[in-house]
Amino acid sequence: MLAPVLTSADFLRAFQALMPRGRVWNAEPDSIQTKAAAGLSPSYAAQTARSNNLLIDAFPATTYELLPEWESTLGLPDPCAGPGASTQVRRNQVVARLANSGGQSAAYYAGFAQKLGYGIFITNYAPFRCGQSTAGQALGNEDWFFTWAVNAPINTIVRFSAGKSSAGDPLGSWGNHVLECEMNAIAPAHTILLFNYGDFPTLEDAASLDVIVNVDLPAAFA
Repeated sequence: MLAPVLTSADFLRAFQALMPRGRVWNAEPDSIQTKAAAGLSPSYAAQTARSNNLLIDAFPATTYELLPEWESTLGLPDPCAGPGASTQVRRNQVVARLANSGGQSAAYYAGFAQKLGYGIFITNYAPFRCGQSTAGQALGNEDWFFTWAVNAPINTIVRFSAGKSSAGDPLGSWGNHVLECEMNAIAPAHTILLFNYGDFPTLEDAASLDVIVNVDLPAAFA
């Protein structure tokens, strides 16, 4: 059920309907009584609109006025987004952190990045292993058992969107600083996290792809 949208005219009619009947209670449009009630009704209409907006603002994914309160609850803002971050970037961080239930799987990290607004997939590395690797592959060492990579587009663009962005936000912002900062913060301490940027899927494409790719140690890192 949608929240009721009540205007000043609605409240004026309600006031007049509650008045006693009789000549002294003049409900004509130009009467003093009607003008007095018409002067009060905008305040009630504004309060109703504010109450309706609270239903939207109370949810992290659509919050605007309560965004600072959500950020304060989650230890935000922080250096990840940097100064002057757009409303949508800040809101994405709130949603990602609030919905973060922990995990160490590729699906978990891809889902966390998606809430931040990034489409990624994960690469797991491993050194040369007899019976699994083939001739010509790099040897490496045991560190590569603990190395993984986030693959993302060179620049993820956050575009101005009606209903999500706010006045003063740029029409478009791009960069991967938030992705790197947040992923480094949740990466297991015993692992080595790399970031690969290139012609990788966008957020819209990532949903249809596997989130993990297992590869042997690349020659560039041998």
